[in-house]
Amino acid sequence: MENIEALNEIFSRGRVKTDQADLIHWGTDWTRSFEVAPQAVVFPERIDELVALVKLAREHSLKLVPSGGRTGLSGGAVASNDEVIVSFDRMNQIHAFNPTDRIVGCQAGVITQRLQEYAIERGLFYPVDFASSGSSQIGGNIATNAGGIKVIRYGLTRDWVAGLTVVTGTGDIIRCNRGLVKNATGYDLRHLFIGSEGTLGFIVEAEIRLAPGPKPQRVMVLGVNELDDILNLLQCFQQHVVLTAFEFFSELALQKVTEKGSVPRPFSEPCAFYALVEFDADADEEAAIAFEEALDRNWVTTGVISQSDAQAAALWSLRENISESIAADTPYKNDLSVRISEVPGFLSDVDGIVNKHYPDLDVCWYGHIGDGNLHLNILKPESLTIDEFFERCHRINPELFSLIEQRGGSISAEHGVGLLKREFLPFSRSDAEIGLMRGLKEVFDPSGIMNPGKLFSV
Repeated sequence: MENIEALNEIFSRGRVKTDQADLIHWGTDWTRSFEVAPQAVVFPERIDELVALVKLAREHSLKLVPSGGRTGLSGGAVASNDEVIVSFDRMNQIHAFNPTDRIVGCQAGVITQRLQEYAIERGLFYPVDFASSGSSQIGGNIATNAGGIKVIRYGLTRDWVAGLTVVTGTGDIIRCNRGLVKNATGYDLRHLFIGSEGTLGFIVEAEIRLAPGPKPQRVMVLGVNELDDILNLLQCFQQHVVLTAFEFFSELALQKVTEKGSVPRPFSEPCAFYALVEFDADADEEAAIAFEEALDRNWVTTGVISQSDAQAAALWSLRENISESIAADTPYKNDLSVRISEVPGFLSDVDGIVNKHYPDLDVCWYGHIGDGNLHLNILKPESLTIDEFFERCHRINPELFSLIEQRGGSISAEHGVGLLKREFLPFSRSDAEIGLMRGLKEVFDPSGIMNPGKLFSV
Protein backbone atom coordinates (compact mmCIF):
# COMPACT_ATOMS: atom_id res chain seq x y z
CA MET A 1 0.00 0.00 0.00
CA GLU A 2 2.86 2.38 0.81
CA ASN A 3 4.32 1.83 -2.65
CA ILE A 4 0.99 2.51 -4.35
CA GLU A 5 0.56 5.75 -2.42
CA ALA A 6 4.06 6.84 -3.49
CA LEU A 7 3.29 5.97 -7.11
CA ASN A 8 0.06 7.99 -6.96
CA GLU A 9 2.07 11.02 -5.91
CA ILE A 10 4.10 10.78 -9.13
CA PHE A 11 1.35 9.69 -11.52
CA SER A 12 -1.80 11.70 -11.00
CA ARG A 13 -5.23 11.47 -12.67
CA GLY A 14 -5.68 7.73 -12.34
CA ARG A 15 -2.46 6.73 -14.07
CA VAL A 16 -1.78 3.96 -11.56
CA LYS A 17 -3.71 0.71 -12.09
CA THR A 18 -3.87 -2.20 -9.67
CA ASP A 19 -6.95 -4.15 -10.81
CA GLN A 20 -6.14 -7.78 -11.56
CA ALA A 21 -7.42 -7.57 -15.14
CA ASP A 22 -5.16 -4.58 -15.82
CA LEU A 23 -2.15 -6.29 -14.25
CA ILE A 24 -2.64 -9.34 -16.45
CA HIS A 25 -3.24 -7.26 -19.60
CA TRP A 26 -0.13 -5.10 -19.28
CA GLY A 27 2.01 -7.67 -17.50
CA THR A 28 2.55 -10.16 -20.29
CA ASP A 29 3.57 -10.44 -23.93
CA TRP A 30 2.79 -12.86 -26.76
CA THR A 31 4.62 -15.76 -25.08
CA ARG A 32 1.60 -16.38 -22.80
CA SER A 33 3.62 -19.04 -20.97
CA PHE A 34 4.93 -17.28 -17.85
CA GLU A 35 3.29 -16.42 -14.57
CA VAL A 36 2.04 -12.83 -14.43
CA ALA A 37 2.19 -11.21 -10.99
CA PRO A 38 3.01 -7.46 -10.96
CA GLN A 39 1.84 -5.11 -8.22
CA ALA A 40 0.89 -2.09 -10.36
CA VAL A 41 0.91 -0.52 -13.82
CA VAL A 42 1.88 3.13 -14.27
CA PHE A 43 1.44 5.36 -17.32
CA PRO A 44 4.05 8.12 -17.53
CA GLU A 45 3.55 11.10 -19.82
CA ARG A 46 6.78 13.03 -19.18
CA ILE A 47 10.45 12.27 -18.74
CA ASP A 48 10.58 13.90 -15.31
CA GLU A 49 7.97 11.38 -14.10
CA LEU A 50 10.23 8.55 -15.17
CA VAL A 51 13.18 10.09 -13.37
CA ALA A 52 11.08 10.37 -10.21
CA LEU A 53 9.93 6.78 -10.64
CA VAL A 54 13.50 5.47 -10.93
CA LYS A 55 14.53 7.36 -7.81
CA LEU A 56 11.52 5.97 -5.94
CA ALA A 57 12.34 2.47 -7.15
CA ARG A 58 15.92 2.72 -5.94
CA GLU A 59 14.81 4.02 -2.57
CA HIS A 60 12.09 1.38 -2.04
CA SER A 61 13.71 -1.53 -3.94
CA LEU A 62 10.95 -1.62 -6.53
CA LYS A 63 11.55 -3.53 -9.74
CA LEU A 64 10.47 -1.90 -13.02
CA VAL A 65 9.38 -3.63 -16.22
CA PRO A 66 9.05 -1.43 -19.34
CA SER A 67 5.99 -2.22 -21.44
CA GLY A 68 5.41 -1.26 -25.07
CA GLY A 69 3.12 -3.07 -27.50
CA ARG A 70 3.88 -6.36 -25.71
CA THR A 71 4.28 -8.20 -29.01
CA GLY A 72 7.51 -9.88 -27.92
CA LEU A 73 7.96 -13.64 -28.05
CA SER A 74 10.64 -14.19 -25.40
CA GLY A 75 9.01 -12.95 -22.21
CA GLY A 76 10.94 -9.67 -22.22
CA ALA A 77 7.87 -7.65 -21.13
CA VAL A 78 6.56 -10.16 -18.59
CA ALA A 79 6.18 -8.99 -14.98
CA SER A 80 6.07 -12.08 -12.78
CA ASN A 81 7.56 -11.05 -9.44
CA ASP A 82 5.73 -8.09 -7.87
CA GLU A 83 7.22 -5.54 -10.29
CA VAL A 84 5.81 -2.20 -11.36
CA ILE A 85 4.97 -2.21 -15.05
CA VAL A 86 5.86 1.01 -16.87
CA SER A 87 3.58 1.39 -19.89
CA PHE A 88 4.57 3.84 -22.62
CA ASP A 89 1.07 3.95 -24.10
CA ARG A 90 0.69 7.65 -23.22
CA MET A 91 4.14 8.68 -24.44
CA ASN A 92 3.00 8.31 -28.04
CA GLN A 93 3.70 11.62 -29.78
CA ILE A 94 5.61 12.36 -32.95
CA HIS A 95 6.92 15.77 -32.02
CA ALA A 96 9.52 16.85 -34.57
CA PHE A 97 10.48 16.39 -38.20
CA ASN A 98 13.42 17.85 -40.10
CA PRO A 99 13.04 17.37 -43.87
CA THR A 100 16.66 18.33 -44.53
CA ASP A 101 18.05 15.68 -42.21
CA ARG A 102 15.10 13.34 -42.91
CA ILE A 103 14.91 12.70 -39.18
CA VAL A 104 11.71 12.36 -37.18
CA GLY A 105 11.60 12.68 -33.40
CA CYS A 106 9.13 10.52 -31.54
CA GLN A 107 8.32 9.19 -28.12
CA ALA A 108 8.83 5.53 -27.28
CA GLY A 109 5.13 4.67 -27.34
CA VAL A 110 4.55 5.58 -30.99
CA ILE A 111 3.09 2.60 -32.87
CA THR A 112 5.42 1.39 -35.63
CA GLN A 113 2.72 1.58 -38.29
CA ARG A 114 1.96 5.18 -37.36
CA LEU A 115 5.59 6.11 -37.99
CA GLN A 116 5.47 4.29 -41.32
CA GLU A 117 2.34 6.22 -42.32
CA TYR A 118 3.85 9.50 -41.12
CA ALA A 119 6.84 8.89 -43.40
CA ILE A 120 4.64 8.08 -46.40
CA GLU A 121 2.67 11.31 -45.92
CA ARG A 122 5.95 13.18 -46.41
CA GLY A 123 7.06 11.20 -49.44
CA LEU A 124 9.52 9.18 -47.35
CA PHE A 125 9.80 5.66 -46.00
CA TYR A 126 10.45 3.92 -42.69
CA PRO A 127 11.57 0.48 -43.90
CA VAL A 128 11.59 -1.59 -40.70
CA ASP A 129 8.48 -3.73 -41.12
CA PHE A 130 7.07 -6.91 -39.61
CA ALA A 131 3.74 -8.60 -38.88
CA SER A 132 3.20 -6.82 -35.55
CA SER A 133 3.85 -3.29 -36.85
CA GLY A 134 0.22 -2.37 -36.19
CA SER A 135 0.62 -2.85 -32.44
CA SER A 136 4.33 -2.82 -31.61
CA GLN A 137 5.90 0.41 -30.34
CA ILE A 138 9.08 2.14 -31.42
CA GLY A 139 10.64 1.89 -27.96
CA GLY A 140 10.15 -1.86 -27.94
CA ASN A 141 11.47 -2.13 -31.51
CA ILE A 142 14.65 -0.37 -30.41
CA ALA A 143 14.98 -2.35 -27.18
CA THR A 144 14.95 -5.59 -29.20
CA ASN A 145 16.66 -4.24 -32.35
CA ALA A 146 13.68 -5.45 -34.41
CA GLY A 147 14.35 -6.74 -37.92
CA GLY A 148 11.49 -8.00 -40.04
CA ILE A 149 10.93 -8.64 -43.72
CA LYS A 150 13.15 -6.04 -45.43
CA VAL A 151 16.45 -6.54 -43.59
CA ILE A 152 18.20 -7.87 -46.70
CA ARG A 153 17.96 -4.40 -48.24
CA TYR A 154 17.41 -1.93 -45.41
CA GLY A 155 18.96 -3.49 -42.33
CA LEU A 156 17.70 -3.59 -38.74
CA THR A 157 16.19 -0.98 -36.43
CA ARG A 158 19.73 -0.16 -35.30
CA ASP A 159 20.52 1.20 -38.76
CA TRP A 160 17.75 3.85 -38.53
CA VAL A 161 18.25 5.18 -35.00
CA ALA A 162 19.99 8.55 -35.25
CA GLY A 163 19.65 9.45 -31.58
CA LEU A 164 18.13 8.30 -28.30
CA THR A 165 16.99 9.84 -25.05
CA VAL A 166 17.24 7.38 -22.17
CA VAL A 167 16.53 7.44 -18.45
CA THR A 168 19.04 5.04 -16.92
CA GLY A 169 18.68 2.86 -13.87
CA THR A 170 20.37 5.61 -11.86
CA GLY A 171 17.78 8.20 -12.89
CA ASP A 172 20.17 10.04 -15.20
CA ILE A 173 18.92 11.41 -18.53
CA ILE A 174 21.27 10.58 -21.41
CA ARG A 175 20.87 12.05 -24.88
CA CYS A 176 22.82 9.83 -27.27
CA ASN A 177 24.26 11.11 -30.57
CA ARG A 178 21.56 13.81 -31.14
CA GLY A 179 20.92 12.88 -34.76
CA LEU A 180 24.47 13.34 -35.99
CA VAL A 181 25.78 11.50 -39.04
CA LYS A 182 29.38 11.78 -37.86
CA ASN A 183 30.34 11.82 -34.21
CA ALA A 184 33.82 10.58 -33.28
CA THR A 185 33.76 11.51 -29.59
CA GLY A 186 34.24 8.18 -27.90
CA TYR A 187 31.74 5.44 -27.11
CA ASP A 188 28.43 5.58 -28.97
CA LEU A 189 26.19 4.75 -26.02
CA ARG A 190 23.12 4.65 -28.25
CA HIS A 191 24.15 1.21 -29.46
CA LEU A 192 24.30 -0.18 -25.93
CA PHE A 193 20.62 0.58 -25.42
CA ILE A 194 19.56 -0.78 -28.82
CA GLY A 195 18.88 -4.45 -28.17
CA SER A 196 19.29 -4.14 -24.39
CA GLU A 197 15.69 -5.29 -23.69
CA GLY A 198 15.11 -2.53 -21.15
CA THR A 199 17.75 -3.85 -18.76
CA LEU A 200 19.88 -0.67 -18.72
CA GLY A 201 17.25 2.07 -18.74
CA PHE A 202 14.06 3.41 -20.26
CA ILE A 203 14.22 4.41 -23.93
CA VAL A 204 11.88 7.42 -23.84
CA GLU A 205 12.50 9.25 -27.14
CA ALA A 206 14.15 8.42 -30.43
CA GLU A 207 15.36 10.28 -33.50
CA ILE A 208 14.65 8.03 -36.47
CA ARG A 209 16.10 8.42 -39.94
CA LEU A 210 13.74 8.03 -42.86
CA ALA A 211 14.59 6.74 -46.31
CA PRO A 212 13.53 8.08 -49.70
CA GLY A 213 10.21 6.68 -50.85
CA PRO A 214 10.66 3.26 -52.45
CA LYS A 215 9.97 2.46 -56.07
CA PRO A 216 6.91 0.34 -56.87
CA GLN A 217 7.58 -3.28 -55.98
CA ARG A 218 7.00 -6.65 -57.61
CA VAL A 219 6.47 -9.86 -55.65
CA MET A 220 7.17 -13.39 -56.87
CA VAL A 221 6.32 -16.64 -55.11
CA LEU A 222 8.33 -19.61 -56.33
CA GLY A 223 7.92 -23.34 -55.71
CA VAL A 224 11.05 -25.19 -54.54
CA ASN A 225 11.34 -28.92 -53.86
CA GLU A 226 14.91 -29.23 -52.57
CA LEU A 227 16.11 -27.33 -49.51
CA ASP A 228 19.59 -26.70 -50.92
CA ASP A 229 18.04 -25.03 -53.97
CA ILE A 230 16.67 -22.15 -51.87
CA LEU A 231 20.20 -20.85 -51.38
CA ASN A 232 20.94 -21.34 -55.09
CA LEU A 233 17.79 -19.37 -55.83
CA LEU A 234 18.86 -16.52 -53.55
CA GLN A 235 22.26 -16.27 -55.21
CA CYS A 236 20.71 -16.43 -58.68
CA PHE A 237 18.32 -13.54 -58.03
CA GLN A 238 20.95 -11.45 -56.27
CA GLN A 239 23.13 -11.64 -59.39
CA HIS A 240 20.37 -10.02 -61.44
CA VAL A 241 18.28 -7.74 -59.18
CA VAL A 242 18.51 -5.79 -55.93
CA LEU A 243 16.24 -7.63 -53.54
CA THR A 244 13.99 -5.91 -51.02
CA ALA A 245 13.01 -9.21 -49.40
CA PHE A 246 13.71 -12.90 -49.75
CA GLU A 247 11.48 -15.05 -47.53
CA PHE A 248 10.75 -18.72 -47.37
CA PHE A 249 8.10 -20.99 -45.88
CA SER A 250 7.22 -24.66 -45.90
CA GLU A 251 4.24 -26.46 -47.43
CA LEU A 252 2.82 -26.95 -43.93
CA ALA A 253 3.00 -23.21 -43.31
CA LEU A 254 1.18 -22.56 -46.59
CA GLN A 255 -1.49 -25.11 -45.69
CA LYS A 256 -2.10 -23.39 -42.35
CA VAL A 257 -2.61 -20.03 -44.07
CA THR A 258 -4.83 -21.26 -46.89
CA GLU A 259 -6.98 -23.34 -44.50
CA LYS A 260 -8.22 -20.03 -43.10
CA GLY A 261 -9.88 -19.46 -46.48
CA SER A 262 -8.95 -15.82 -47.02
CA VAL A 263 -5.98 -16.42 -49.36
CA PRO A 264 -5.80 -18.98 -52.20
CA ARG A 265 -2.77 -21.12 -52.97
CA PRO A 266 -0.36 -19.37 -55.37
CA PHE A 267 -0.45 -22.36 -57.76
CA SER A 268 -2.19 -25.71 -57.75
CA GLU A 269 0.71 -28.12 -57.35
CA PRO A 270 2.19 -28.37 -53.81
CA CYS A 271 5.93 -27.94 -53.26
CA ALA A 272 8.12 -28.77 -50.29
CA PHE A 273 9.10 -25.11 -49.86
CA TYR A 274 8.27 -21.68 -51.23
CA ALA A 275 10.38 -18.58 -51.72
CA LEU A 276 8.90 -15.09 -51.76
CA VAL A 277 11.00 -12.54 -53.62
CA GLU A 278 10.40 -8.77 -53.67
CA PHE A 279 12.25 -6.30 -55.91
CA ASP A 280 11.78 -2.98 -57.73
CA ALA A 281 9.15 -3.17 -60.46
CA ASP A 282 11.50 -1.66 -63.03
CA ALA A 283 13.67 -4.79 -62.72
CA ASP A 284 10.99 -7.05 -64.22
CA GLU A 285 13.15 -8.05 -67.16
CA GLU A 286 16.15 -8.93 -64.99
CA ALA A 287 13.92 -10.90 -62.61
CA ALA A 288 12.49 -12.85 -65.54
CA ILE A 289 16.02 -13.76 -66.60
CA ALA A 290 16.78 -14.99 -63.06
CA PHE A 291 13.60 -17.05 -63.01
CA GLU A 292 14.36 -18.68 -66.37
CA GLU A 293 17.88 -19.54 -65.20
CA ALA A 294 16.51 -21.07 -61.98
CA LEU A 295 13.93 -23.01 -63.97
CA ASP A 296 16.58 -24.34 -66.38
CA ARG A 297 18.68 -25.52 -63.42
CA ASN A 298 15.67 -27.15 -61.74
CA TRP A 299 15.98 -24.90 -58.70
CA VAL A 300 12.31 -23.95 -59.04
CA THR A 301 9.34 -25.86 -60.37
CA THR A 302 6.88 -23.04 -60.90
CA GLY A 303 6.17 -19.46 -59.91
CA VAL A 304 3.81 -16.50 -60.00
CA ILE A 305 4.49 -12.75 -60.17
CA SER A 306 2.24 -9.93 -58.99
CA GLN A 307 0.56 -7.78 -61.62
CA SER A 308 -0.92 -5.23 -59.22
CA ASP A 309 -0.48 -3.89 -55.71
CA ALA A 310 -3.48 -5.95 -54.61
CA GLN A 311 -1.96 -9.14 -55.94
CA ALA A 312 1.38 -8.28 -54.34
CA ALA A 313 -0.39 -7.84 -51.00
CA ALA A 314 -2.15 -11.18 -51.46
CA LEU A 315 1.13 -12.95 -52.16
CA TRP A 316 2.72 -11.30 -49.14
CA SER A 317 -0.16 -12.50 -46.98
CA LEU A 318 0.93 -16.08 -47.69
CA ARG A 319 4.04 -15.31 -45.67
CA GLU A 320 2.84 -12.67 -43.21
CA ASN A 321 -0.27 -14.58 -42.11
CA ILE A 322 1.65 -17.66 -41.01
CA SER A 323 2.17 -16.63 -37.41
CA GLU A 324 -1.51 -15.81 -36.94
CA SER A 325 -2.65 -18.97 -38.72
CA ILE A 326 -0.66 -21.30 -36.43
CA ALA A 327 -1.54 -19.46 -33.22
CA ALA A 328 -4.36 -21.92 -32.49
CA ASP A 329 -1.78 -24.74 -32.54
CA THR A 330 0.08 -23.12 -29.60
CA PRO A 331 3.46 -23.25 -31.36
CA TYR A 332 6.72 -23.57 -29.51
CA LYS A 333 8.76 -20.92 -31.28
CA ASN A 334 12.47 -20.75 -31.88
CA ASP A 335 13.94 -17.72 -33.64
CA LEU A 336 17.38 -18.68 -34.92
CA SER A 337 20.06 -17.30 -37.19
CA VAL A 338 23.18 -18.57 -38.91
CA ARG A 339 25.29 -17.21 -41.73
CA ILE A 340 23.30 -17.36 -44.96
CA SER A 341 25.66 -19.94 -46.44
CA GLU A 342 24.94 -22.24 -43.48
CA VAL A 343 21.15 -22.19 -43.84
CA PRO A 344 20.49 -25.37 -45.89
CA GLY A 345 22.78 -27.57 -43.78
CA PHE A 346 21.43 -26.12 -40.57
CA LEU A 347 17.80 -26.66 -41.61
CA SER A 348 18.56 -30.26 -42.47
CA ASP A 349 20.32 -30.85 -39.14
CA VAL A 350 17.47 -29.31 -37.14
CA ASP A 351 14.88 -31.37 -38.99
CA GLY A 352 16.92 -34.43 -38.08
CA ILE A 353 16.90 -33.53 -34.37
CA VAL A 354 13.18 -32.81 -34.24
CA ASN A 355 12.25 -35.92 -36.22
CA LYS A 356 14.48 -38.07 -34.03
CA HIS A 357 13.02 -36.86 -30.75
CA TYR A 358 9.47 -35.96 -31.74
CA PRO A 359 8.36 -37.72 -34.92
CA ASP A 360 4.76 -37.21 -33.80
CA LEU A 361 5.00 -33.40 -33.81
CA ASP A 362 4.43 -31.15 -36.84
CA VAL A 363 7.18 -28.64 -37.60
CA CYS A 364 6.35 -25.41 -39.40
CA TRP A 365 9.30 -23.59 -40.96
CA TYR A 366 9.40 -20.03 -42.26
CA GLY A 367 11.76 -17.12 -42.09
CA HIS A 368 13.86 -14.35 -43.54
CA ILE A 369 16.24 -16.60 -45.38
CA GLY A 370 17.84 -13.62 -47.13
CA ASP A 371 19.48 -12.65 -43.82
CA GLY A 372 19.88 -16.13 -42.32
CA ASN A 373 16.97 -15.81 -39.86
CA LEU A 374 14.82 -18.93 -39.46
CA HIS A 375 11.65 -19.43 -37.44
CA LEU A 376 11.18 -22.98 -36.16
CA ASN A 377 7.63 -23.60 -34.94
CA ILE A 378 6.75 -26.93 -33.34
CA LEU A 379 2.96 -27.32 -33.24
CA LYS A 380 1.19 -28.70 -30.18
CA PRO A 381 -0.89 -31.83 -30.74
CA GLU A 382 -4.28 -32.03 -29.05
CA SER A 383 -3.14 -35.02 -26.97
CA LEU A 384 -0.67 -32.96 -24.92
CA THR A 385 -1.33 -30.29 -22.33
CA ILE A 386 0.48 -26.99 -22.81
CA ASP A 387 2.85 -27.73 -19.92
CA GLU A 388 3.68 -31.21 -21.24
CA PHE A 389 4.21 -29.87 -24.74
CA PHE A 390 6.47 -27.00 -23.74
CA GLU A 391 8.48 -29.26 -21.45
CA ARG A 392 9.09 -31.70 -24.32
CA CYS A 393 10.15 -28.94 -26.71
CA HIS A 394 12.29 -27.22 -24.11
CA ARG A 395 14.15 -30.49 -23.56
CA ILE A 396 15.71 -30.50 -27.04
CA ASN A 397 16.95 -26.91 -26.87
CA PRO A 398 20.47 -27.78 -25.67
CA GLU A 399 20.96 -30.13 -28.63
CA LEU A 400 19.42 -27.60 -31.00
CA PHE A 401 21.46 -24.71 -29.66
CA SER A 402 24.64 -26.78 -29.82
CA LEU A 403 24.16 -26.78 -33.59
CA ILE A 404 23.86 -22.99 -33.42
CA GLU A 405 27.05 -22.76 -31.38
CA GLN A 406 28.95 -25.01 -33.80
CA ARG A 407 27.93 -22.78 -36.71
CA GLY A 408 28.63 -19.50 -34.90
CA GLY A 409 24.97 -18.52 -34.99
CA SER A 410 22.47 -16.90 -32.64
CA ILE A 411 19.82 -18.52 -30.44
CA SER A 412 17.69 -15.39 -30.94
CA ALA A 413 17.85 -13.54 -34.23
CA GLU A 414 15.21 -10.88 -33.57
CA HIS A 415 12.92 -11.87 -30.68
CA GLY A 416 15.41 -11.18 -27.91
CA VAL A 417 16.43 -13.30 -24.93
CA GLY A 418 14.01 -12.20 -22.23
CA LEU A 419 13.01 -14.95 -19.82
CA LEU A 420 12.62 -17.65 -22.42
CA LYS A 421 16.23 -18.03 -23.52
CA ARG A 422 18.34 -16.56 -20.75
CA GLU A 423 19.63 -19.96 -19.55
CA PHE A 424 20.79 -20.68 -23.10
CA LEU A 425 22.67 -17.41 -23.64
CA PRO A 426 26.09 -19.16 -23.35
CA PHE A 427 25.37 -20.97 -26.60
CA SER A 428 25.68 -17.61 -28.40
CA ARG A 429 27.86 -15.54 -26.06
CA SER A 430 31.18 -16.41 -24.42
CA ASP A 431 31.78 -16.21 -20.68
CA ALA A 432 33.87 -13.09 -21.28
CA GLU A 433 31.06 -11.42 -23.23
CA ILE A 434 28.44 -12.26 -20.62
CA GLY A 435 30.74 -10.95 -17.90
CA LEU A 436 31.10 -7.66 -19.74
CA MET A 437 27.34 -7.45 -20.27
CA ARG A 438 26.80 -7.95 -16.54
CA GLY A 439 29.37 -5.24 -15.90
CA LEU A 440 27.48 -2.81 -18.14
CA LYS A 441 24.27 -3.67 -16.29
CA GLU A 442 25.99 -2.78 -13.02
CA VAL A 443 27.15 0.58 -14.41
CA PHE A 444 23.80 1.71 -15.82
CA ASP A 445 21.57 -0.03 -13.27
CA PRO A 446 23.54 -0.53 -10.04
CA SER A 447 20.40 -1.20 -7.99
CA GLY A 448 19.19 -3.91 -10.38
CA ILE A 449 15.74 -2.35 -10.81
CA MET A 450 15.50 -2.30 -14.62
CA ASN A 451 13.68 -5.30 -16.10
CA PRO A 452 15.36 -7.73 -13.68
CA GLY A 453 15.77 -11.35 -14.67
CA LYS A 454 15.79 -10.61 -18.40
CA LEU A 455 18.81 -11.49 -20.57
CA PHE A 456 20.44 -13.24 -17.60
CA SER A 457 19.35 -14.27 -14.14
CA VAL A 458 19.78 -11.75 -11.33
